Amino acid sequence: MINNTKLNFNKSAKDYDDFNIIQKIVSKAVVNDIKNKPQNILELGCGTGDVYRQISWQTNSYKAVDFSQNMCDKHIKDNHIEVCCLDFDQDSFFDNIKGEKYDLVVSSSALQWSKDLDKLLFNIQKTTDYIVMALFTSNTFKTIFDISNTVSPIISIQEIKTTFGKYFNCDFETHSYHLMFQNQKEMFNMIKKSGVSGNKRLNYKQAKNLWQNYSLDYLEFEVIYITGRKL
Repeated sequence: MINNTKLNFNKSAKDYDDFNIIQKIVSKAVVNDIKNKPQNILELGCGTGDVYRQISWQTNSYKAVDFSQNMCDKHIKDNHIEVCCLDFDQDSFFDNIKGEKYDLVVSSSALQWSKDLDKLLFNIQKTTDYIVMALFTSNTFKTIFDISNTVSPIISIQEIKTTFGKYFNCDFETHSYHLMFQNQKEMFNMIKKSGVSGNKRLNYKQAKNLWQNYSLDYLEFEVIYITGRKL
């Protein structure tokens, strides 16, 4: 069975590059945090290739992983790039990278969807000494979840810090973003198309209440940036 989050990203792939405004900002910031121009890189949750497009230096090898085949199909292809349609939560992914070593493991706007972040990081720290990553936090769309009386599907800042801290000596920076809209229709269309909401769906009553009571002309995003060295 295809999980709902994967299905959502597959459906969104066609329009994704037109709506992932915040993700593009985040991917640029992630690449700016990378030091010393690593040559062998593994990217988790590569999407259509925003991170790779921001890299200004030549790499020897670049493995890009995403669980959406539609996203992988849109990623840049080259002789030194390996694009793999794999779910980073599955044993098939862990088997695929077993014994491999990377100068850097990078990820932008993806790992907040991990079903077992602890297990993922346990396996990642076997492959690299250096990570640069960014995750959305549970404060993304905070007012929406408050009004609809629902819980964010995204993990909290504290859970992120605690889990990463088990395997890496990390520096954390948290940034908030507001994305402005001219009307509610544009705003909610962006939520649907961008993939940031994952598989979270409101029922009719919740959606109606949100439409009537959401008074902001912007959406809230919170991102935690992480650079780390293996303990």
